[in-house]
Amino acid sequence: MMQFDFSRNHFELFDLKPQFELDNATLEAAYRQLQAQVHPDKFAHLSEAEKRASMQWSTRVNEAYQTLKSPLNRAVYILQLNGINALSETNTQLAPVFLMQQIEWREAIQDARDGSDLGALQQIEREIAAQTKIWREQLLAQLDQQHDLVAATNTVRQLKFVDKIMSEIDDAYSVLDN
Repeated sequence: MMQFDFSRNHFELFDLKPQFELDNATLEAAYRQLQAQVHPDKFAHLSEAEKRASMQWSTRVNEAYQTLKSPLNRAVYILQLNGINALSETNTQLAPVFLMQQIEWREAIQDARDGSDLGALQQIEREIAAQTKIWREQLLAQLDQQHDLVAATNTVRQLKFVDKIMSEIDDAYSVLDN
């Protein structure tokens, strides 16, 4: 039976460089290869302890893959590896400009929803998607080139807020569809 090393971080698990920029195809291939090695079905004939270890390992591989596959979760994880909890409840500071933009987006979403204005909702979604792309590019530079963990933490927090706003847009679409 293969040796399970639970001390390896997600990047080490997939033999990837610990950085924000990641080739999704490489991650996917590494995931599939590793999952083929640790899948519980391969250990069905072994002892209960070995089956349990295989299940734990398979779960760990899935969790690592889900974390690294998502740009936001990957950034949070990189910061965590550097001792920073980017989404800590005690870290509530965001730039006033961002907070105002967020309020404007939320009001516009509500107005579009209340007015059953699909076009306006789509426009807000495009605007937020464009801004999200800019923030992800900033995050790439902050984490991989500048190693500016403080700035990256702020960008991650903004992206987390934007994720919530995108959920509100999805909810608004659901209301308009009914």
